[in-house]
Amino acid sequence: MPATYLRLATNADLTAITTIIHEAKGFLAEQHVDQWQHGYPSDDDLAFDLQNGITYVLVVDGEIAGTAALHQGIDPNYLEIEDGEWANGVHGRYTAIHRIAVSSAFRGQALSDKLISGLITISGVLGYKDVRIDTHPDNKGMQHVITKNGFTRRGIIYMHEPKEPRYAYQLLIK
Repeated sequence: MPATYLRLATNADLTAITTIIHEAKGFLAEQHVDQWQHGYPSDDDLAFDLQNGITYVLVVDGEIAGTAALHQGIDPNYLEIEDGEWANGVHGRYTAIHRIAVSSAFRGQALSDKLISGLITISGVLGYKDVRIDTHPDNKGMQHVITKNGFTRRGIIYMHEPKEPRYAYQLLIK
C-alpha cells in the first residue's frame, strides 16, 4: 500500500499544483459545472496562497495527487449567509477549505476524502474547532464528498469576483 500523507506545499510544488487546478477546471467544464470557469483561481491566486503558507498537497507514493488551501480566520466571502446561518456566527474562529482538487491521474480513488480529513485534522491541531467549506450548487460530486466527511449545509454564500452563489457547509470538531 502506498504511503499517503498531507504536507504544507513548497515553492517546488507550484507547477504540480497549477497543473492539478487546470485539470480540475477542465473536469468541471466537462461536467457542465460553471465553477472555476471565469479565471478563478488564477495562477497568481495559487502562487499567493503558497507564499502565504496556506497551501497543502496530498502526496501518494511520492507524487502530488491533490491540493487545497486552508484559510485561517475570517473569510470575507463568508460574512454574509442566506437561507441559514453559521453555528458560531459570521465572526466565529474557523478555518476554511478552498481550492480543493485532485489530479486527473488519481481521480476515482476517494482521495478528496483523505484530503479533507487531513485538513480537518490540521485545523484541530492548529486549535480550530470550526471548519467551513463551500461549493457550486451544480457540483454534486463535491457536495457528496463534503457531506460524507461530516459537514452540514448551513446556507448560501456568494463569492465576490464574480458574484456567484455557493452552498456553504460547516463542521464543528471537538
